[in-house]
Amino acid sequence: MNRRHLLGFATGGMVAATAGTPSISQANSKAGDQSMSETSYALTRPAYIDQSHLVVTDLGLVSGFYQSMLGLKVLEKTASGEVLGVDALPLVTLTTAKNAAIAPRNAAGLFHTAFLMPDRIELARWLRHAAHNNVVLDGASDHLVSEAIYLSDPEGNGIEIYADRPHEQWKFHQDGMVEMATKRLDLQALYDSAPVGRWDGVAAGTAIGHLHLQVGNIPQADAFYRDVLGLKLMARYPGASFFATGGYHHHLAANIWNSRGATARADNMTGLSDYKIRFNDKATLDTVVSKLDTLEINSEKRDGGVFLRDPWGIGLTLSA
Repeated sequence: MNRRHLLGFATGGMVAATAGTPSISQANSKAGDQSMSETSYALTRPAYIDQSHLVVTDLGLVSGFYQSMLGLKVLEKTASGEVLGVDALPLVTLTTAKNAAIAPRNAAGLFHTAFLMPDRIELARWLRHAAHNNVVLDGASDHLVSEAIYLSDPEGNGIEIYADRPHEQWKFHQDGMVEMATKRLDLQALYDSAPVGRWDGVAAGTAIGHLHLQVGNIPQADAFYRDVLGLKLMARYPGASFFATGGYHHHLAANIWNSRGATARADNMTGLSDYKIRFNDKATLDTVVSKLDTLEINSEKRDGGVFLRDPWGIGLTLSA
């Protein structure tokens, strides 16, 4: 089977990571060629996702996957883990422990870590690499604001590889929410757009564009991420909310598709232990910290920032 047939078969048989949920909008959107990097747009908003921390049972297996599949490099090693990133920029910390227990599929935690490529060309180059190395894909979607490919690491942690369309092409409703949808992505056309050449890993500028979480209750997620942390609600799917700062489509998302009614995570569960939100605007960070104090939400100073846990025990560090 040649690459064209392989990709055609994969596209027809895959289910997107958000398949089965109604679209926010079925409106059409021009695909358009992306000639400039959109990574910097996501990261220059008032706040953005800086890093994530996963607990795994087989450190070597999972780290090797992120290195070979995504081209991340090991930036730091400790007795219990590794820090992976691009150039000198850390993105993902992997740690393990003897008492690590596999998290149930319906537990609160990670739905996927979304790696944002600098542009559509880099997304296409990654797809060519994946196709030539038999990387198994879980789905692919056109979300109007972005083009996304989904897969999982060896321990079932969800991954999204995506590129934004230029934000000038995004459509917004009068209430400020962004127009998104879940449509079929033409993987073959994306693959064909990739320049032929050696792939040496993801390009400089690659970042975590967003994190998508599994939670137990959407109104509770709205109350925490919107009302406490001050993120704006940018879009809704049935059973999911999408939050961001500065008009991005989403820096964080939360859904109950697998985890309705989930309670707080156990400390030794595998999957997403914690993540970092970086604030470009210190005044905004100070406002959030002040609100935590006012609401008497437990927090502590840690790693140069303020550490707390969301209602499901997922840790997050707020820093400037």
